[in-house]
Amino acid sequence: MKLSLWLRRLFLVLAGLFGALGVATAAAASHGTDARNLAAISAIALAHAPALLVLALAGQGRVLATAGVILSVGTLLFSSDLAVRHWTGAPLFPGAAPLGGGALILGWIVMSVAAVFRSTFKN
Repeated sequence: MKLSLWLRRLFLVLAGLFGALGVATAAAASHGTDARNLAAISAIALAHAPALLVLALAGQGRVLATAGVILSVGTLLFSSDLAVRHWTGAPLFPGAAPLGGGALILGWIVMSVAAVFRSTFKN
């Protein structure tokens, strides 16, 4: 089963936006002081953009779709919390960063679990 067209498009849109976010925050981090959160946003965004790109272009199956959704939500949540902390000094909401980070870990685990399902690969 291939990913639905709308989910593939969503993953492509998010991959592009995360890639742009990663480059922009890396540039901002290089020009400012207290750039720790910006550097972390850059690393997270640039690490997960290619994963979503691969899932959009080659992903098959419900398990990989689930992994992509979890990675997308985790990246959005983690990056948003760090950005809000950087510019306001307050969290997005209590526990947002650990929740987003946990989602990222879970998303990568789900992706690896997808490899055990035969339907994930074409023969």
